[in-house]
Amino acid sequence: MAYLMGVGRQLVEAAKSAPFLEREEERALAVSWKEKRDERALHKLTQAHMRLVIALAVRFRHYGLPIADLIQEGHVGLLEAAARFDPEREVRFSTYATWWIRAAMQDYILRNWSIVRGGTSSAQKALFFNLRRLRAQLANTSGGGTAIVFDRIAETLGVSRSDVEFMDSRLSVPDMSLNAPVSDSDPSVPSQRMDFLPDDGPLPDEIVAGNIDSDRRSGWLADAMAGLSQRELDILKERRLTENAATLESLGDRLGISKERVRQIENRALEKLRRALIDQHPQERRNHAA
Repeated sequence: MAYLMGVGRQLVEAAKSAPFLEREEERALAVSWKEKRDERALHKLTQAHMRLVIALAVRFRHYGLPIADLIQEGHVGLLEAAARFDPEREVRFSTYATWWIRAAMQDYILRNWSIVRGGTSSAQKALFFNLRRLRAQLANTSGGGTAIVFDRIAETLGVSRSDVEFMDSRLSVPDMSLNAPVSDSDPSVPSQRMDFLPDDGPLPDEIVAGNIDSDRRSGWLADAMAGLSQRELDILKERRLTENAATLESLGDRLGISKERVRQIENRALEKLRRALIDQHPQERRNHAA
């Protein structure tokens, strides 16, 4: 039970102390949840099956992922099972929920076990979770080499031999941290593997040029806006320079004019800005036209 210490004593104790449900009580809770959406019934039904979630999470602990995360994903699967469960089929809820809990945990493992994701088809999942076991069994019984074992595994799981070889290579090599040191002796070598990753962002000179252009255009706009009246400035700021732009109607009510008049003033101000910018910097118009 040492591997459960990090999960949280309260969670484990709550699961252990939850009473087992008799068939009729379980069915009554499932019916109450399905027909009446009774949250208390859902809580009691799922709480009684958290032992099952923890037991299944323990089986997957060897993949190196936090068991608390596995239990959380299993709980999601448990809730999905409760949402889909049909009490009229006379099947025990634990039998039905086991598939959903295991599927949720396996999906989580496939998403997070490796930086390079594995396949997500049902055949690829079966290969991922059964390769080691089948390889050990066949190696002891078939008496053949690796090629024969791979062929038998491919035939058993319904996948190609190349898929088996690729998955075996992935499972045989541990993931490598990008923060792993590269060289401690040569100061000219980047200290971590992450330092070798290419940066897709803009180059430093492009960033500087962009900042200079942005500052220059901001100055041009400020100069052009100096030629507007106060009302034109107020309307442009409220309509164009704020995150939540004011409506024509609200501005009209505030200024005591019609919304059509606000629209006319806004258009006139924009036209003034356009003309001022073109007159002051005609070369920019030619550059954009080219």
